[in-house]
Amino acid sequence: MHKEYRLEKNQIKPLAEGHGLCVVSDLITVEGHPVGYAYREEPEDDADSGWRFLAGTESDAYIDNTKNFSVLDVNVVANYDEAIVSLLDEPVGAEFDRGEDGMFLDANE
Repeated sequence: MHKEYRLEKNQIKPLAEGHGLCVVSDLITVEGHPVGYAYREEPEDDADSGWRFLAGTESDAYIDNTKNFSVLDVNVVANYDEAIVSLLDEPVGAEFDRGEDGMFLDANE
């Protein structure tokens, strides 16, 4: 199945290169929602950064369908929502919710 991403390849700027791959919800890359929830888990392989980005409004059924997600370079996701760049050096286990003010808050506190 071909996805219609909101950004074309020529619109991707170098904002967060060298972080590896991540899993991102289509609500962000296809529907245009901002990142509402981000967490970092143990990477699955050397290419995986461990980062997972969700809009935060996904239902359980949406999350259970792997077709609703893409594996993309972290830099691509940063082009959809530049606010994630400040989170990228956080360790495995880090978890963030976006507050009403648009700032990310540590979800582990």
